[in-house]
Amino acid sequence: QVQLVESGGGLVQAGGSLRLSCAASGRTVSSYVMGWFRQAPGKGREFVAAIRWGGGRTYYADSVKGRFTISRDSAKNTVYLQMNSLKPEDSAVYSCAVNKDYSSAYDQPGQYNYWGQGTQVTVSS
Repeated sequence: QVQLVESGGGLVQAGGSLRLSCAASGRTVSSYVMGWFRQAPGKGREFVAAIRWGGGRTYYADSVKGRFTISRDSAKNTVYLQMNSLKPEDSAVYSCAVNKDYSSAYDQPGQYNYWGQGTQVTVSS
């Protein structure tokens, strides 16, 4: 029942910053968890960050902790991913997803119910 649309991807130099947005249409409730995943060519889908819709508790992969920040604007039904100090290995298609049950494993893509189409992030050296 939730549609997700990502935006904000593009090309950036190593060390630079980029901000991704994920706009959700449809009903969102406090129990939902919104997450960001990424997938690079030849690699599996990787957890990046997640946030509880209600309360705002956040979770990060070790690889991005301290560099990326996930946030939400409940009035706009939008989740953001602020990416700083970008590295070439951050290059991937970034997808937004929603997990209807916050008690599920937030870092497992199989636990998410809805997915956006993804936005490409390319970090050049």
